[in-house]
Amino acid sequence: METSRLKGFHKLSREERLDRVALLADLGRDEAQSLVLGGMDLDLADQMIENVVGRLGLPLGVGVNLTVNGRDRLVVMVIEEPSVVAGMSHAAKLMRGEGGIRVDLDPPIMIAQIQVLDVPDAEKAAAAVQAAKAELLAHANGLDPLLVRVGGGALDMEVRHLVPLETGADGDDALADPLGPMLVVHLLVDVRDAMGANAVNTMAEGLAPSIEKLTGGRVRLRILSNLADRRLVRASGSVPVDDLEGHGMTGRDVAEGIVEASVFAERDPYRAATHNKGIMNGVDAVLLATGQDFRAVEAGAHAYAARSGRYRALSRWRIEGDRLVGRLEMPMAVGTVGGVVKVHPTVRAALRVMEVLKAADLAELAASAGLAQNLAALRALAAEGIQSGHMRLHARNLAVAAGASAEEVDLVIQEMVNSASMTAAGAASILERLRAK
Repeated sequence: METSRLKGFHKLSREERLDRVALLADLGRDEAQSLVLGGMDLDLADQMIENVVGRLGLPLGVGVNLTVNGRDRLVVMVIEEPSVVAGMSHAAKLMRGEGGIRVDLDPPIMIAQIQVLDVPDAEKAAAAVQAAKAELLAHANGLDPLLVRVGGGALDMEVRHLVPLETGADGDDALADPLGPMLVVHLLVDVRDAMGANAVNTMAEGLAPSIEKLTGGRVRLRILSNLADRRLVRASGSVPVDDLEGHGMTGRDVAEGIVEASVFAERDPYRAATHNKGIMNGVDAVLLATGQDFRAVEAGAHAYAARSGRYRALSRWRIEGDRLVGRLEMPMAVGTVGGVVKVHPTVRAALRVMEVLKAADLAELAASAGLAQNLAALRALAAEGIQSGHMRLHARNLAVAAGASAEEVDLVIQEMVNSASMTAAGAASILERLRAK
């Protein structure tokens, strides 16, 4: 990437923005057009899910100014919420001067779970599984020789003992845990550039008969876990405190406000849920643009946030000397092989724009977008209140819904902001007055 610092990019027309991105990413005409048209005809849609009757379009934008591990990167984002792409781009620019965002990743290890019920002797069963681990791993790898050839495969096994839950505080027997103790065998698999669901599910299915013989129990579920806590991504970035000034506040005041908001989310699950939603605004927008299972990443992120028994923030912000420093850690199970990634032309073009070749590249970008969007949201809260920035963008939606043309939209927005009339009726009234003039 030549540079992600595209000054004035938001001021260009849609056609000019597309031309600029296509030039930077060396996209062909058909690839560039797939970004415009959505890239999916009804025949392809009909092959992807059941009972297809149509398609739903969402805005696709390009985040700019991002530097990740010393490389300038554009980031393609699909999201319906205003302010996310702009906020991410602005926060990326703030962190750019400090070298951008730094990201490191764990190896792409996914977990397959094999549930074992009616085990006569749990300790003996666990010991039997561990004693046969080498044979079980060899069996699992024989089920996916291609994964092994590219450097992945089953690496290890663990056995967990789950005891019945206590009856709820209300004492309702109907809600009591109805099962006795159970064992859960975890198979740890390096899935390389795949998200990994198909690979680990196949291995778990194949091992089930052997697990039953070794434990003397009854295998029920054989499926991956979306709590991919062996596949974490860690992103960090910093901003000079003085660069945060604005809205009549010093940079130090804004930075302190961001820290106060961060600590609030670290202590309180009600605030943490909204704090983490802001992170996922950035993460999910990248995952949607690249055909990922964003629900799996969402589930894993929120489960990881609650791993201590209390739901907490996925990121932390602190003032260190004259810099505001943010750190994010979360699971990130993404893939660049198989599935929709290979068949959807818009997804393929988006990956080209972002220069994504491997799953690690995509994980880095998604986490970076999440951290940058988190900073943008916290800065808005600390410096201006979230409504001020959001409402101007909300006004655009109201103006368009009222029927304003491209030439009228900005005029309607300005009148709405001046009159503080942020309603559909207000937008319609302003548009009527403007046209009467």
